[in-house]
This record gives sequence, C-alpha cells and structure tokens, in this order.
Amino acid sequence: MASQSPREDEIGVGWTLGTFFVLALVITAWAPFWGIKSIPLRALWGAVNDYTLVEILWRFRIPRVLMAFLTGAALATGGMVFQALFRNPLATPFTLGVSSGAALGATICIQCGWSFSLLGVSSISLSAFAGAVLSILIVYLLTTRGRYGTSTATMLLAGVALSFFFSSLILFLQYTSDLSRSFRMLRWVMGGLEGIVSYRDLLNVFPFVVAGCLIVWYLLLDLNLLSTGEDFAFSRGVNVAQAKLLLFFGVSMMVGAVVSVCGPIGFVGLIGPHVARLLVGPDHRYLYPLAWLFGGTLLVFCDALARTLIAPAELPVGILTALLGGPFFLWLLLKRRQEIGAF
Repeated sequence: MASQSPREDEIGVGWTLGTFFVLALVITAWAPFWGIKSIPLRALWGAVNDYTLVEILWRFRIPRVLMAFLTGAALATGGMVFQALFRNPLATPFTLGVSSGAALGATICIQCGWSFSLLGVSSISLSAFAGAVLSILIVYLLTTRGRYGTSTATMLLAGVALSFFFSSLILFLQYTSDLSRSFRMLRWVMGGLEGIVSYRDLLNVFPFVVAGCLIVWYLLLDLNLLSTGEDFAFSRGVNVAQAKLLLFFGVSMMVGAVVSVCGPIGFVGLIGPHVARLLVGPDHRYLYPLAWLFGGTLLVFCDALARTLIAPAELPVGILTALLGGPFFLWLLLKRRQEIGAF
C-alpha cells in the first residue's frame, strides 16, 4: 500500500489541529456554566432574575476556567520541550525540581505564618515562585558546562536529586508543624484552582506564559534538531548552548509562575505531549500547537469534573489528574511501547 504524500500528511495534520481547536473552544466555553450550580447561558449578558449567578459567572467561574486553560497549556508545553531537550519521554519541568522548589517555598511561608501581599500577589504565591526560581538557579549552577553549554544529562540528574531533597524538607516541615498548618501544606501540595477568585492571578501569570510560549515558538526548528541529538543540531548550525539556555529558563520560569498560583498539578505535562505526538507525529511545528490545545482543554475538563464529583465539596484537581493520568499512561506505555521506545 502506497504511503501518503507530504501534502496529504499536512492536510491530515491540519484537520487534526482544526478539530482540536474546535473541541478546545467548545469545552472552554461550556465549562464556566457547569458546576455545583449550573448557570444558564443568558447569565452571560445578565438576563436572569438572580443577579448572583451573573456575579458567580464573571467574577469566579470565567477567571478560573481561563486560568485552568493557561496552566494546562503551559504545563503541556513545558513537558514537550523537556522531553525533546533530554530526549527522554518521562521528562517534565517537574523533573528538574521546579515543582518541589515551589512547594518548599509555599511550605516555608505557611510554617512561618507569613501573611502579606505585593501588587496583589499573596505571600504564598510569592514564596512559591521564589522557591521555583531558586530551584531553577541551583540546577543550572550545579551543571557542568562544555562544548554545548549545560549538560542535559547532568541537569536531569541534578534536578531529580534536588527534587528529592526539597521533598524531604517539605516532609520535615509538615511533621514539625501543628495540625492546621500541616493540613494547609498538604492541601497546597495537592494542587488546585479553587483559589482563583479574580482576574488578578490570571494577569500575574499571563506575561510569564506568553514569554515562555513565544520563546518555544521562536525555537521550534532548533527544537526539532535538538531532539535528534546535540551533535546533529550543532552540525546544522544551531547555537546549541544559547537555544538550551533560552528554552530552559523560559519554560522553567513559565511553569514556576503557574505552579506558584495553582500548586503542582501532575500528569498534564507528561501525557499531553505524548497524546499529541501520537496524533501528529514528532515535528514540533505541529506538535506544539496540538500539545498546547490538548493540555489546556484537559485541565479545563478535569477542573470542571473536580468541582462536581463530590459536590458540594471540591476535589483538588491535582488528585483527579493523577487518578486519570496514572492508569492512562500505563496503558499508553503498553499500547505504544514501540513508538515511545523509538522516541
């Protein structure tokens, strides 16, 4: 049977991207109206008797859904980039200690009882972001520099070691704190979006996500070459050291920003790029927009479920993504082991 021509492949990828774009638009537009209490569509323009529904929709539901999409897209983008840089299908930004660094910063803030805000950003978010930045800097400074700049293998090992060290410090602080603070620490580490109650958090994170996504978009062709090997990329004229530095810091700062607000939400940055890769292949020109759409849509859908599964209480969305993602990823490994092994 004859293989498809490049033109046919591009048409097929275009249809896939178009389908996911429509799906993302529909789910994201539907999510604000679904929850413990459903809100009618006419509340969007205020045509309801109960004005409280309008307040809930515009002040709570819509910013939360937008934040969920932004976070999911950022995590999926980060996973895609680090899987390509490290040529490791299990690599995520969390592997480099960004998540554990943010969690440690938030835990220290809770343990010390700090309560302040700066430009509308809470003390916990500021501390978490500082912890994420500290983790990024430590990993970068610990890695050796060679012909191609920072060694990806050393960076990966340093990130894993730092992540375990920070996790042990978090457990120590939880064990030595009182019951109330220990519960707050545990709840933050679970990850969730229930703390998004205005557009301010969205605006605080937005510049980091835009900057990180633009860096990835600018270096897509370099990322294609880097995913095949640094020697090959260098022989094709890629400034390997500069590209790795921009991608590492740009993506890490983006992920650190969203984690500082939403907490560590697993699975999205791991499975999102894999699903997108199975659908459109390894070319990052197509993989990037699909992973971005899939990650954002997935987290919006999971957050909508988390709001209603155990109503009137809310399930932390980080728990739900782990519950859904663990079995699915095991199935993916078994079902597509040849493709993943080839990657």
